[in-house]
Amino acid sequence: MKISWKNQALKTITPTLENGDTANATLRERLTRIEFENRYSKSNIKKAELIEGIVYIASPLRRRKHGNPHARIMTWLGIYWSATPGIELGDNSTVRLDGDNEPQPDALLRIENDGQSIISEDGYVEGAPELIVEIAASSVSFDVHDKLKVYRRNQVQEYLVWRVEDGEIDWFRLNSGEYIQLQPNSEGRICSEIFPGLWLDKAALLTGDLMKVIEVVQLGLATV
Repeated sequence: MKISWKNQALKTITPTLENGDTANATLRERLTRIEFENRYSKSNIKKAELIEGIVYIASPLRRRKHGNPHARIMTWLGIYWSATPGIELGDNSTVRLDGDNEPQPDALLRIENDGQSIISEDGYVEGAPELIVEIAASSVSFDVHDKLKVYRRNQVQEYLVWRVEDGEIDWFRLNSGEYIQLQPNSEGRICSEIFPGLWLDKAALLTGDLMKVIEVVQLGLATV
């Protein structure tokens, strides 16, 4: 039986990228990072992540629940980055963690030389940044569960999750293979154990008092 060139062409078409995609929906086989990148590069999707071999596509982002908190985080980290040589700040940067995971965290801080990650020849972060920040809807979000496990397994040293609906910020530090939550000191400040001088006034960030957020991170920088 002769197969037309049209049928042959259909067989070579790269599958589209859909939310919840795996390599085989029936067998629930994991999608590899390489196949994910291949599909992603041929789509018009702005933000898709591969977590444990499953595709997650971001929904449209609301100002109050994501846009504004994201801007506050980037202001805080941007102040620290501007005064700290040898580190790099990333905003929605794709991270190649392992064969099953390629997240696109809301923010990251990485040590440029002798850190855990590198920049690949095609411009992506490969390996675990020292700090990852995610803005999550609530405590039921997969940022607090599946992603946390992936980041812990891949040795992300610190992981900060802002649970917007819950009005909470959780800052974790990797300790002996487990995430331990960092606690505010007597002045309400949480201090990074990886990045000297990276101090956060939790209450000020939650309420949008950026002047206080900036003041506290500058106080931290003055101690370095």
